[in-house]
Amino acid sequence: MATDDRATFGHLSREDLGLFTDRYELTMLRGYLESDHTPRATFSLFFRSLPTDRGYVIAAGLEQAIAYLRDLSFGERQLAHLRDEGFPGDFLDYLANFEFTGDVRAVPEGTAVFPNEPLLEVTAPIHQAQLFETLLINQVGFQSLIATKAARMRDVVRRHGDDQTLVDFGSRRAHGTDAGLKAARAAYVGGADGTSNEAAGERFDLPVFGTMAHSWIQSFESERAAFETFVEVYGADSVLLIDTYDTVEGARTARDVAREMDVDVRGVRLDSGDLAALSRSVREVLPDSMDVFVSSGVDEYFLRSFFADGGVADGFGPGTSLTTSTDAPTLNPVYKLVAVESAGEMRPSMKLSKGKVSYPGAKSVRRFGDDTFERDVVAERDEDVGGRDLLVDVFRDGDLVYELPSPDSIRERTLETLESLPADVRAIEDPAEYPVTISDGLAATADRTQAALREEMDR
Repeated sequence: MATDDRATFGHLSREDLGLFTDRYELTMLRGYLESDHTPRATFSLFFRSLPTDRGYVIAAGLEQAIAYLRDLSFGERQLAHLRDEGFPGDFLDYLANFEFTGDVRAVPEGTAVFPNEPLLEVTAPIHQAQLFETLLINQVGFQSLIATKAARMRDVVRRHGDDQTLVDFGSRRAHGTDAGLKAARAAYVGGADGTSNEAAGERFDLPVFGTMAHSWIQSFESERAAFETFVEVYGADSVLLIDTYDTVEGARTARDVAREMDVDVRGVRLDSGDLAALSRSVREVLPDSMDVFVSSGVDEYFLRSFFADGGVADGFGPGTSLTTSTDAPTLNPVYKLVAVESAGEMRPSMKLSKGKVSYPGAKSVRRFGDDTFERDVVAERDEDVGGRDLLVDVFRDGDLVYELPSPDSIRERTLETLESLPADVRAIEDPAEYPVTISDGLAATADRTQAALREEMDR
């Protein structure tokens, strides 16, 4: 029986993109069109608070958000599905010819951001802007979460280690194939050196690394035979897994095989046990030319303890904790209406719900400090408060005006950002709060908007 690859693997084609939305967004889109209520509106994507033990978030996922806005369409199969769901023909005709005509400003990937600072703002006819909520939150929120996790690991390695290699090993534990791919990309732009996932390497032009599994060792009559055969095939590129039976003995065997075969074997991998203690013992056995690579349970907390305990390694392979951000698995970003057109002018708008208040109007985020970041000010879009605006133009009138940077250049921005953040803000536990203030102009607009809304409710 034939199978549909989309159902099997969950792939989204270009024609599927329009359906990656929640029903209420399509419901409102239809309502806006049928009621001829299509004013321009500004939506802001931001988060209200930082995740557990996070002093900052590294913005990521903008490239995928751009691709979505640029390529979004509804194919014949997708329109047929909506027809079966009861949407009328005139509405489906509109979707068949959907085109984004608005503006987008965003924080470049690799930039540190903080609560209430927009990562991205969309200004467009409201029926267009509303449609994008689910996918923009999904792409920017997830990748920013993983990039931040990777940045924390990279920062610990830079501060306490010797800038060892970090390789994403987590695609098998990611929450689906798409999550694995995007996590690999986010990890790289967050500071990792590459991934073990071949598809991610091909898709995003990332360095790909790999060693061997325990099953290779177990399939041979002896550990020595397994190592010899692997080295025969891969030569100096070989990284031998040495903890299948006895880690230190495995290191001795790896060393002896390399000597006897006269091959400058690249190194060994440790994947279980007291990794700090074992790494010291293994390092004493191996020649300096052979690297020690450590995997299993690697995260920023492990790395800090590993270095504090005198562990020695040339590289690490974080997995589950990286691709799922185990200790803080969501950023909880939101996408909120902050301005809507009225009588030809953009009128600020805000929520008043307890614990979910949002600041009104299109904004800028102004950062002060060069070598070391000192403070941020969230201001009105055109308010002159000094500093440099973090948001850049991405789309104007539906046209892409932003030159997409390479993953390498985004990664470099992340590393430069980490160097500029105060050390206490980068702490992996109980970080200091980075100073973010609301400008006088934005505060005054918020007060006026809130007063006007309450007056309207009291009528």
